[in-house]
Amino acid sequence: MGMCFFMFNKDTLNFRDTNRYLFGFIGYNQIQSKVFSIFTFSFTGMLKIKTLKNIRLNTQVSLKPDYLIHPTVSGNKYRKLKYNLQKAQSENYKGILTFGGAFSNHIAATASAGQALNIPTVGIIRGEELASNLNSTLQYAKSCGMHLEFVSRSDYKQKTDSAYLKTLSEKFKNFYIIPEGGTNALAVKGCQEILTDEDLNFDVICCAVGTGGTISGLINSSLPAQKIIGFPALKGSFLNEDICKFAKQSNWELWEAYHFGGYAKVDSKLITFMNHFKTTYKVPLDPVYTAKMMYGIFDAIQTGRIPKDAKVLAIHTGGLQGIEGMNIKLKQKQLELII
Repeated sequence: MGMCFFMFNKDTLNFRDTNRYLFGFIGYNQIQSKVFSIFTFSFTGMLKIKTLKNIRLNTQVSLKPDYLIHPTVSGNKYRKLKYNLQKAQSENYKGILTFGGAFSNHIAATASAGQALNIPTVGIIRGEELASNLNSTLQYAKSCGMHLEFVSRSDYKQKTDSAYLKTLSEKFKNFYIIPEGGTNALAVKGCQEILTDEDLNFDVICCAVGTGGTISGLINSSLPAQKIIGFPALKGSFLNEDICKFAKQSNWELWEAYHFGGYAKVDSKLITFMNHFKTTYKVPLDPVYTAKMMYGIFDAIQTGRIPKDAKVLAIHTGGLQGIEGMNIKLKQKQLELII
């Protein structure tokens, strides 16, 4: 069970009621023609996103298709960016600067949001060698107008160091800095909006975990009697500490046995599961996050770790843009491809 002590900062949770702009619905046809629309709204109004029904997979498990709320800034990335972009605009920042790896969903989403809002974006990318051979994710970010700054892995490790951040702030003056993965207090506030009243009927709520922002939002908006289970996509117990910075309840656990070797690591068993899942339920999963979560849920039900009578809701947070890059790796290794 997750245990935390809580501190609250009212300044991070309250905003003035002023007119602001935020990226709105972008239709598929508009995406294809590179035409983007922006919605004007008062902060007290609702963000223009799709409202979707949960998908019932079987008598026990349902799936929340949050990845469909927006075509290019989907799922938890939309949730995490929402209030950060409002803050950047209301305080007249020149642009957005953030961090990510080669196949970062956060980099792709931030670049797309920046293009939609006509806000300059900078991505600090881990790995100098990537500059000469852009993968599909980085090509997409660049096509959205994001400036890609490639740094060594040793420099990238300093991404939370105050001196390094000061250097970046001096180079990219008046850019609003969002952490790797998008997780901060405003991101958690956005992720608290994932669950609806309908979702309060579930006993167990599950999500994949990368930087801890999404699960923190779910914890804060859940009922105390609900169990929130996170499936880390990477090795390491450091996530517990990160989640405790934001979580207001202790009704959560991290199940660390389903990372399949670490971040962005897969094997033939996981790929076969993904393809069977898509064929059976007509729902695609991504190999880095949601596939590992769903594999863990089904395995836990089969082994009895999740009781047979528990009603389970799985949050599909997106990340499908990474499939193309993963398939390139799988093809090189002559393994089964993701359909």
